[in-house]
Amino acid sequence: MSRTGRVERTTKETKVLVEVDLDGTGVSDVSTGVGFFDHMLDQLAKHGLFDLTVRTDGDLHIDSHHTMEDTSLALGAAFREALGDRAGIRRFADAKVPLDEALAEVTVDVSGRPYLVHSEPEGMAPVIGRDYDTTMTRHIFESFVAQARVALHIHVPYGRNAHHIVEAQFKALARALRTATEDDPRVSGVPSTKGVL
Repeated sequence: MSRTGRVERTTKETKVLVEVDLDGTGVSDVSTGVGFFDHMLDQLAKHGLFDLTVRTDGDLHIDSHHTMEDTSLALGAAFREALGDRAGIRRFADAKVPLDEALAEVTVDVSGRPYLVHSEPEGMAPVIGRDYDTTMTRHIFESFVAQARVALHIHVPYGRNAHHIVEAQFKALARALRTATEDDPRVSGVPSTKGVL
């Protein structure tokens, strides 16, 4: 059975298309107009082995906030659609990913309940590249979690370079989501005593 999701989201601020295949090979075709964010979505696809298409046309003449927020909401909704009833998946997973001096630790529960715990080093550079506001990293994950309906804990205990700190988070998220959404041949039905996720 195909585990794919396709979401279109149109507002006065953005027009977004996201397509995801959870059982892909890591191929990405991403264009949001925010270079570093595109790079992070490419990391999510590559290290999660998700095939991912993202097309966002946003009000970048204002700033990059709406573009990244609405893309993340659509991405979460596409993941939720691709997961279906979540039967047969592993559900829980964690990953630790170093990137030079930075380390990211991610734990995920594909629970049907959105929750985010997020911490990263203080005093990060305010901008990466031309237009990636580093305070948006948490909001990107908040937006994704709200629509994907997963519990996500992200902790970066140390790191100096803002690029490394953020990229390690996306790579660790990719690895954790990859494992959590994989089919587990020992699981029969939904992995919950409630019978639903």
